[in-house]
Amino acid sequence: MDIRFRKAELNDAQLLIDIYDAAFYGDYVKYGECPAFGKTLEMMQRSIAEYPKFLILCGQTPVGCVSCKQLRQGEYEVGCLCVIPEYQGKGIGTAAFSFVKSYYTDWRSFTLVTPADKSENVSFYTKKCGFDIQSYEMDGNVKVARFVLER
Repeated sequence: MDIRFRKAELNDAQLLIDIYDAAFYGDYVKYGECPAFGKTLEMMQRSIAEYPKFLILCGQTPVGCVSCKQLRQGEYEVGCLCVIPEYQGKGIGTAAFSFVKSYYTDWRSFTLVTPADKSENVSFYTKKCGFDIQSYEMDGNVKVARFVLER
């Protein structure tokens, strides 16, 4: 499978909205809210500026996104790692996180949050990416797990 990554630009905002909405629709239905679902064009453009994003391409087809924000030197927060449903389970997310670790060469740690009851996410981040659960917190009415990966 030909997986490539391309830095997202402001003119990719609508494409990213479509990817996020496809990837996070299930969360929106399950929890009644999801910060990644239903963004406006302006919200996504602001997000592109705050959390540099990379489109995940399978051949020429955009199938996902990965984004990180530097918190401090060597410390990064993963804002989003998503793959549209029809491409999930094919190793694309694992490839995306490997790309992130090679792109941010100075990384000492990565953190992220995901719903605590999404066993597929918990398994992906702990078993395939090597993260540990650091803590639990509430995000609106959703209990989330905070993950950390340290070098």
